[in-house]
Amino acid sequence: MRKLLLFSIVLFMTAGVLAACGEKSQEEVVRELDKKLQDMEGYKGKATMTLETGEEPRSYDVEVWHMQNEKNKYYKVDLKNENKEQNQMIIRNDDGVFVLTPALNKSFRFQSDWPNNNSQVYLYESLLSDILMDAERTFAVNEGSYVFETKTNYQNKNLNHQEIVLDAKTLAPKTVKIYDADFKLLVSVTFTEFKEDITFDDNDFDTEKNMSAANLDVPTAASEAGEDEQEGDVSFEVVYPTFEPQGSSLVDTEETTTKNGKKVVLSYVGDQSFTIVEQAERVRPASAKVEVGEGEPVDLGFAVGALTDDSLTWSYNGVEYFLASNDLTKAEMAAIARSMDYATEDIK
Repeated sequence: MRKLLLFSIVLFMTAGVLAACGEKSQEEVVRELDKKLQDMEGYKGKATMTLETGEEPRSYDVEVWHMQNEKNKYYKVDLKNENKEQNQMIIRNDDGVFVLTPALNKSFRFQSDWPNNNSQVYLYESLLSDILMDAERTFAVNEGSYVFETKTNYQNKNLNHQEIVLDAKTLAPKTVKIYDADFKLLVSVTFTEFKEDITFDDNDFDTEKNMSAANLDVPTAASEAGEDEQEGDVSFEVVYPTFEPQGSSLVDTEETTTKNGKKVVLSYVGDQSFTIVEQAERVRPASAKVEVGEGEPVDLGFAVGALTDDSLTWSYNGVEYFLASNDLTKAEMAAIARSMDYATEDIK
């Protein structure tokens, strides 16, 4: 009884010190986050995302626009690599969800619930939801910031847990660090700008407007190389996945030449057979829309792919990759694609 009384006194004194210092408890902060999530109407944010999964860290600039009302939730996520050579967008509007590759004048259109099906590290509301949904989260106050550690809900299941740092005054996101099960840092995001209560124009989430604007900022491959240079023998280094599902093995590599250049087909057989096609990507003279139907965007880290139940398509450094299988799960297809990143070479 005496120990219990002493513990109660210490707890009471600690609470009094926190109150005297003006620091809020975890419960108070969580209530504020829940209210912010419920009242959210829109924001603009900029961040730098760094992938630590390769031989060297690789950084990407990310810009996010978000608006929501009673009708729909609208998004524009603009991702550029550190050399500004790889530019892709994810747009959600009344017509569906789109993945745009402006340098190729190409877009994929989905009927998808993205981003509600998985968390997204660069979306503020995803971070808030991860905090609110994890009953086992940890909380700390550190130099004007609230620090949460939570479980994750990302497509990539190697992303095991995360540290989310919010500004203590505004609750704006500051940094996110994601680790694997062995506490190895895999992804880090640093927000450089974040503004709420933003007014958007009607066309801010229009695909054609954003495709045209992106082409002004990052010219298409055709405008950089010239139309004539796209014809002929366009070559590239063949990329093999470093991850293969157990029981699968490469049995054939078939190389052919098309009017666009080299085309390579990798055939894997076993309990989980699959095929990978790699070919030089041509720039469309006008915006080309590919109807995916019941699919979804998938974040591969280095690119955004178009994922369906039996296929995954993505473009990187001027090469289009197509993975097809009746045996693999979506997670396995994404894992194979992610393992093909770091050996990828530029088109020659």
